[in-house]
Amino acid sequence: MRVEILGSAAGGGFPQWNCACRNCSSLRAGSFRGKARSQLQVAISSEGRSWFLLNASPDLRGQIEANSCLHPRDGLRQSPISGVALTSAELDQVLGLLLLRELQPLQIFATHSVRQVIRDDNRMFAMLQRVPNQAQWADIIPDNSFVLASAGGERSKIRCLPIPLTSRYPSYVSPERAASLKPQQALLGLVIGTESNTESGFGGRLAYFPVVPRIDDALLEQLESLKSTDLLLFDGTFWSDDELIKVQGTGQTAREMGHIPVSSPEGSLQLLAGLRHPRKIFVHVNNTNPMLDESGPEYHQVREAGWEVAEDGWHFEL
Repeated sequence: MRVEILGSAAGGGFPQWNCACRNCSSLRAGSFRGKARSQLQVAISSEGRSWFLLNASPDLRGQIEANSCLHPRDGLRQSPISGVALTSAELDQVLGLLLLRELQPLQIFATHSVRQVIRDDNRMFAMLQRVPNQAQWADIIPDNSFVLASAGGERSKIRCLPIPLTSRYPSYVSPERAASLKPQQALLGLVIGTESNTESGFGGRLAYFPVVPRIDDALLEQLESLKSTDLLLFDGTFWSDDELIKVQGTGQTAREMGHIPVSSPEGSLQLLAGLRHPRKIFVHVNNTNPMLDESGPEYHQVREAGWEVAEDGWHFEL
């Protein structure tokens, strides 16, 4: 399986357009020891010709242009992008769907509740339904594996196992609407494997958990059981729980926003210290996170713990 990290930052990217924090200001000034990043976007393929997106970033157009594997090559208007798997209805993860509205058949995988929020409750997304079969939707059922396939029914060799993570829907969903939706369908992690000719039946495996509100015993047991997983892409949004409050003087904590922080005894770096098997990489990194600074102690603490901080343009063969 090929894995392309097209973007690695949290919402707003790095630098964020309206932010003058230390990280953003020094990056613009050319004095920052680190790299700019676009908003999180991952693409996967089992054979390098048909590609599937994990969510759909607002930066998707530029990310496609920056990665030749996603350029049209067969016919006048025929992208190798066959489908999208959505892990939530968060704007940073779904706005890119509107950039894919140019009438190419597209298969979209989402839970029934996420599909209701996006397609049925938001009229803008009717742009994906202008002609018959422009976008076809397939329901993701938590804890039930599914095979990624194109809108034309061509099955890939990629199978996904969706892991429910929280009952929290995005803030733009009204409390009344959220109460009518299934709580276990709000946010997913994905364990992704490729079929192969080996005796085990699977080739490379990817665990994709870009937004994680907490690490409870059930999730920890799930992650520890992934002994054959090659790569873990995990929520690295905030370094500390009060990160935004320190920067802005006000605001919500990381946990209140639905993200477990990296640091502290209750953070992901400590709670996942026992994971030895996969290559461990933080994604969805917010512009305020000090571990973006490669000269800083936070970055070195992450590296010494065996983790990496994702960058745009990284690719893997699993």
